[in-house]
Amino acid sequence: MSIKIAVIGGGSWGTGLAFLMADRGYNVTIWVYEKELVASINDQHENSLFLPGVALSDRIVATSSLEEAVEKARVVLFAVPSHVARSVLMKLGPVLPEETPIISGTKGIENDTLLLTSQIMEEVLPTSPFNIAALSGPSFAKEVCQRHPTAVSLAAKDHDLAVQLQPLFTTHYFKAFTTTDVLGVQLGGALKNVIALAAGGADGLGFGHNTRAALISRGLAEIIRLGQALGADPKTFSGLSGLGDLILTSTGALSRNRTVGYQIGRGEKLPEILREMKMVAEGIQTTRAAHLLAQKHGVRMPIVQQVYSVLFEDKDPRRAVTDLMESAVGDEIH
Repeated sequence: MSIKIAVIGGGSWGTGLAFLMADRGYNVTIWVYEKELVASINDQHENSLFLPGVALSDRIVATSSLEEAVEKARVVLFAVPSHVARSVLMKLGPVLPEETPIISGTKGIENDTLLLTSQIMEEVLPTSPFNIAALSGPSFAKEVCQRHPTAVSLAAKDHDLAVQLQPLFTTHYFKAFTTTDVLGVQLGGALKNVIALAAGGADGLGFGHNTRAALISRGLAEIIRLGQALGADPKTFSGLSGLGDLILTSTGALSRNRTVGYQIGRGEKLPEILREMKMVAEGIQTTRAAHLLAQKHGVRMPIVQQVYSVLFEDKDPRRAVTDLMESAVGDEIH
């Protein structure tokens, strides 16, 4: 195929999406911030920093120029960390054609504004809100590149756009199911990282499967409560971008957020963990945003509150579990 797809972001997920698009037969230009990775991808056909060991197709070309990345692209896939999403989008805006659809694969919430990536796009891009979509679900990049069967949610306010974009992600091993709940799909993808920190912390403390199952199920209840307060469809959170991604991120060994939680549960301090990390654990900053959103909207989120206290108020993780259990009363469905 001569169709070109642009991928903005050279982390593991951006590279995984580029792999998928090339596997689908498209020509892919991937914008990479790190100059050394441009050479690694173009010369060695490998993202040596964020996805080492994965052979990339020669259909994938890396560039450090946003203009070159999006020039003549049929679709743009956006996959940069949430804390730099706005700055990259502001640079992208002047070179992005208004009619080009853009799909956010970023899983996070901007701390200062409490906006999701699609909402930032609506603020800073010339693109119509009806040309913006979101992709989220249980999808470790490494497993996508191993062609393991994977299914995700593809959301757009305009259902016709979602249907139009769906074939991009249709292979024998990857499927995207459509929805119009752009808000819910992104919230599920962001908030599950906070619960994964808690689940990893419980594992690090030596607790078992009972504890992890309780955190996942009660964490889902918190996500649904906040989602409803913000106007999302509660049914979305029982799907791939909600429960599916929550289970994966809270239990999978490849989960960065679960790993950070596990290290904290074992007694390591957050600054030390962050110094040793190459990749971003989105749940850390999302915990701040979820804490603020819960306060703003009067939503009860005890797990989020305890994770916030451990990360940013130096609360002892074991004490956090004790306090969480002591406060756990009330009807299950509320």
